[in-house]
Amino acid sequence: MKILIPTKLDKAAAAALGAAGYEVVQDDATALSEQVKMHRDAAGLIVRSEKVLPEIIDALPGLKCIIRAGAGYDNIDYVYARSKGIDVMNTPGANANAVAEEVVAMILAAYRYVVPADVTTRAGEWNKKQYMGRELTRKTVGILGLGNIGRMLVKRLQGFECTVLGYDHFLSRQRALNIGATPAELEEIFSTADIVSIHVPGGPGTRNMVDARLLGLMKDGAMLVNCARYGVVDEDALRAVKESGKKIIYCTDVHPKDVAAQQPSADVAEVILPHLGANTKEANKAAAVRAAAEMIAYFADGDTSCVVNAEMPADLNPAHLRMAAMLGKLCYQAAGCKPIRRIECTFYNNLRSFRKWFTPWILQGAVPGAEQGLMPAAAEASLREHGITFKAREPMDDKFYDDSLTLDLFTEEDGEQHKASVRGMVVDGVPVVSRIDGFNQLYAALPGNTLVLRYKDRPGVIATIGQALSDGGINIDNIVAPLDQTSGDALAVIKTNKPVQAKQVESIAERVQAKLAFALSM
Repeated sequence: MKILIPTKLDKAAAAALGAAGYEVVQDDATALSEQVKMHRDAAGLIVRSEKVLPEIIDALPGLKCIIRAGAGYDNIDYVYARSKGIDVMNTPGANANAVAEEVVAMILAAYRYVVPADVTTRAGEWNKKQYMGRELTRKTVGILGLGNIGRMLVKRLQGFECTVLGYDHFLSRQRALNIGATPAELEEIFSTADIVSIHVPGGPGTRNMVDARLLGLMKDGAMLVNCARYGVVDEDALRAVKESGKKIIYCTDVHPKDVAAQQPSADVAEVILPHLGANTKEANKAAAVRAAAEMIAYFADGDTSCVVNAEMPADLNPAHLRMAAMLGKLCYQAAGCKPIRRIECTFYNNLRSFRKWFTPWILQGAVPGAEQGLMPAAAEASLREHGITFKAREPMDDKFYDDSLTLDLFTEEDGEQHKASVRGMVVDGVPVVSRIDGFNQLYAALPGNTLVLRYKDRPGVIATIGQALSDGGINIDNIVAPLDQTSGDALAVIKTNKPVQAKQVESIAERVQAKLAFALSM
């Protein structure tokens, strides 16, 4: 069986595959488009940044598996690969230390003017006074995201005696402290840190996460390092803040596309690199070893646990998956947006056989900023990485809720534990929530704009809510307000024609003395 490696990958992959009996062709000098013509019988393909487009896939009729030796796999048309029955895998985590060290290198380079000092000295200048630098030692460093890379960065900063603040909504306070970071909110980090380093996933959940408001909180002379994803930092807002006179040092190695071009960050960054985070011999070897191991396990044992484009069962209704994500968002709000410690789910009726496929949707719904589009195994690994226990429970024999899902979130903050619970189903193709905590028979549509208020039941509350919404130019499309006889509380679930803003929610909650109040749009 032939494995094609058309990239400059550490020879460890070829050695391991060769020892396992595979025929390996590794050639980083010849274009992939030419290699596929010569090796049409290749069954496996290992790439780094090479683009694997439909024409490449079509040229390899015997191809069964493509592995990206690295974390991101956007360079592979994995959807088209799926349509051809080809599995795509990646090797996440292999480059964590390399990225962490790159962050330290960029900080030191910016603080000590390494790049301009080298250029001018080579040109015969002697600008010693101009390049008065700063020391990293004993600085306050804020890290956004304490995943594999963030945790490794904490370790690397220990030798510099830094005070490390960490923001990661997934982690409990004690777990963050055990890592070596003091938990802090975004506002505290941006207003107090000398250096802020970003290590959160990309996607809609973190788009422009570092916006004008947070940038405005930074101290004059503070540094911002982005080795995460392009788009996490609102660079237009950063440009405006710097043009206003505030001195912010910006270091980045992430760009819209990894191609030779004038990068949009060039005019706003003091240090800019061509996405070198994983570009070390050690990371290259780690990725090579993992890629070879995954390829061998795939063909020898049928191991598909690392597949990122697995085909969902044809008889699984996509509306149920969307329902799971929406229930996650709703339950997170009902839990007070506190750090999640545990997620438990019960799948009823036909959904029981599809349990694993719901994990990525529950993750991206319940956990703010979570990476989207993961396959089940990767989603489970993401939950574990952030200290969240995930459990799929068996339903009680005496309960029957059609094809429905119960989702429970267990949160903890400052030693206090809390549980929120929701149940949902799909009715006429529309995801609905049928229960929130102890309030049953809601059957409220999840898509659209929703306002939820829990309050002590008494006459006139609904009228007060309606008047407040009307004053804000908001119409009520639908409303249910069941009563919990045990507590005497009512829960109003109100569908509105447009989103209810945070200030409006706060005002309404104050007027009706709500115990719980939130609005969301889905």
